[in-house]
Order: sequence, then C-alpha cells, then structure tokens
Amino acid sequence: MTAIVLAGDIGGTKTHLGLYRIERGSPEPLRDQLYPTAAFPSLEAACAAFLRPDDRPAAACFGVPGPVIDGRSHATNVPWEIERGALARALGGIPVRLLNDLATTAYGMPHLRPADLVTLHPGESRGEPANIAVIAAGTGLGEAALIAAPRGYFAIASEGGHCDFAPRSAEQRGLLEFLAREFDHVSCERVLSGPGLHNIYRYLLAVRPEAEPGWLTERMRAGDPAAAIGDAALAGGDARAVAALRLFAAIYAAEAANLALKYLALGGVMIGGGIAPKVLPFLREPAFVEAFLNKGRLRETLARIPVRVSINQSAALIGAAWAAAE
Repeated sequence: MTAIVLAGDIGGTKTHLGLYRIERGSPEPLRDQLYPTAAFPSLEAACAAFLRPDDRPAAACFGVPGPVIDGRSHATNVPWEIERGALARALGGIPVRLLNDLATTAYGMPHLRPADLVTLHPGESRGEPANIAVIAAGTGLGEAALIAAPRGYFAIASEGGHCDFAPRSAEQRGLLEFLAREFDHVSCERVLSGPGLHNIYRYLLAVRPEAEPGWLTERMRAGDPAAAIGDAALAGGDARAVAALRLFAAIYAAEAANLALKYLALGGVMIGGGIAPKVLPFLREPAFVEAFLNKGRLRETLARIPVRVSINQSAALIGAAWAAAE
C-alpha cells in the first residue's frame, strides 16, 4: 500500500507544508502550500488548514529553526510552542519527527537536480561519498553537515550561527566594535542574515561621510530593509549598499570555509537559504572564492572543496519529506 507523508519547513517568516506519496522509497510531491507563519497561533493550526478531510498521512517530519531537545523545539525566530507529542496527537497519533531546519535542508541537498545548483567554485570530484557542509543565511543563520556513512548520509544539526563573529580585516573589526556597542554578544548571525545585512549597512552609514539617498531611506522604511539594500546594490544605485553586500559576501565566504574545515567537508559546501539566490552576482565575484580560500596553511585543502548555491527554495521541505519517509 502506498504511504503518504506530511513534511514541513517552519520559518520565522514563512511556513511551507507539503504532502508526498512514497513511491519505491522515494517521496513524490502531491501538493504544497506556503503560509505566513504569523497567520497561525500554532503549527497544529497551520497543519489543520493545509490538510484536507481525506488526507491520511502515515508520518510527518518538520524542520524548525533552533535546537530540538527531548522532542521539543526551542525555536529562535518562531513564536510557537512546538512539541512532538502534541503534534502527533493533533495528527491522529502518527509518528512525528522534529529536526533542526538546517538538518532537513541538509537531507534535501543530495536530492536536488543539477539545475537547482549554481557552482561558485568547482573543487575536485570525488569517487566516494565525503562529508558535506551546509550553511544558509535567511531570517537567521543556519549551519549543519551531512556526515558520509556506509548507508548514505546522516545530518548533524548545529547552532553554529550563534558562535562568535570573527573579523578578518580592519573594516570587519570596526563592524564588530560597532555591533558590540549595541549587542551583548555579536554572533555570526548578527552579520550573516537579513537583519545582518542591515547591520552591516548601518555600520557603513555611521563611518562613511556621504549622505544616504532619500529614495533608499523611504524603501527601507516601507518594507524589509535588507531587501531594499540588496535591490539597491544589485541595481548599482547606491555605493554604500554595494559595499555592504560585498562585505556581507566576504564574511559569508569566510564562515562557509570555517564550517568546511570543522567537518572536513571534502564532499562540498552547499549554500542554502533565501539570500544567496538573490545576491548571486556578488557571490560570483572572484572576491568570494578568495575569501573562502584565505585560510593560510589550509588553502590547498579548501581549494579541493566544491562550493555550490542551492536555488531551489524547497530544499528543506524535500529533506523533511525524505526524513518522514524513513
């Protein structure tokens, strides 16, 4: 009998739910829906809105932003209480799995199509599986790894995005000092996220003499400041926005290399999240790869590691479906 599974990618801004049919062990999509997270009081309510009366999922898996401890999510950017037992009861007693959202993103990466990936650095092809590092900047900064095992990959979640930001230049040291006056702890997430790009721009606004253009001020006030800064940089409409995005890209590359070294990710670095696909022209600049390789004695090791961007925004949902299928 064919089984149906429910998958979810839960974010601070959006919640993505999907229903999959398991065909010969592989999940095949039936339908999916994006919801504003703030539109629901709980994940149970979002699932109730998505599922139809005749849907009968046999299992479910949800990726959530933050650590999962004893079956309970300690989400950093989501206002919901998410608990495995309560979800299982709400879904009719089926098995439910909660994973860190970067773990589900990691599980999804090996199942993406070549067209879903953009290569920033080719590295070396390997004849056997090797560890893969996964990093994703969006509302926050997520980090995880796929550990190569005899029967495939095992995802390791982390809260590495909350580790200390390590500046590598005078400009970055100035950024750290600027943010340290505002935040008790300056994590990588304070600079590598949507709010992080805004923080970088605010720093450059404080240290550069030129006035901020009025049109950009209005766009930032009217909507998402990071999106306004990114759009201005991509259009070349504001020199400070361009500088902010280049600084963001350099820090992103350095932290991706840090993660690659920690897991010896000879299988590659996969960059996910919502920001990277939108700012690809800046990630494709030679300065990005140079910042990735700039690790002193380990430069030659990093040169062997492929770096790719996932442009498929459903990677985490795909990974959750595979985890539910298990």
